[in-house]
Amino acid sequence: MWMCKVHAVEPDAALRKLLPGAEFSDAFSISTDEPIDARRAAERMMTRAPGWVDVLLILRNIIVAPFGLKGGPHRSDGADIIGIFPVLSQTHERLVAGFDDKHLDFRVIVDVFGDGNSRRVTATTVVQTHNLLGRVYLATIKPIHRIVVQSMLRQVSR
Repeated sequence: MWMCKVHAVEPDAALRKLLPGAEFSDAFSISTDEPIDARRAAERMMTRAPGWVDVLLILRNIIVAPFGLKGGPHRSDGADIIGIFPVLSQTHERLVAGFDDKHLDFRVIVDVFGDGNSRRVTATTVVQTHNLLGRVYLATIKPIHRIVVQSMLRQVSR
């Protein structure tokens, strides 16, 4: 099976303004030959995760439950949600999702650049921690975060 190459890229510094004071950001990019917009790219990334990612999320939710951290979308007000991520804003070229919690706030930004049938999709994560729990949580998940985001981004081209 042919795999599209995911590249680590420099996060757009302007995106850190989505969470003033954010101390972590990273970005990954993939090319596709399909005319796709940001919403469709985000849906492919966040609703069709590989099975091993689902298992990791279940384990994460079990581990963080005693700390009172959110385990997924909790909004029943008809809010726009993709996977477990509430959509905060969107245009044809950019979708911003994420939520705020007591330990940290995070945003996932999906940008689509290009025209015709040539597109570059970039997923940027921005995180602002609030306390020791947030800093420990971020340090714990960072090693696997890169692998998860790259795997989810590959879903855009499948």
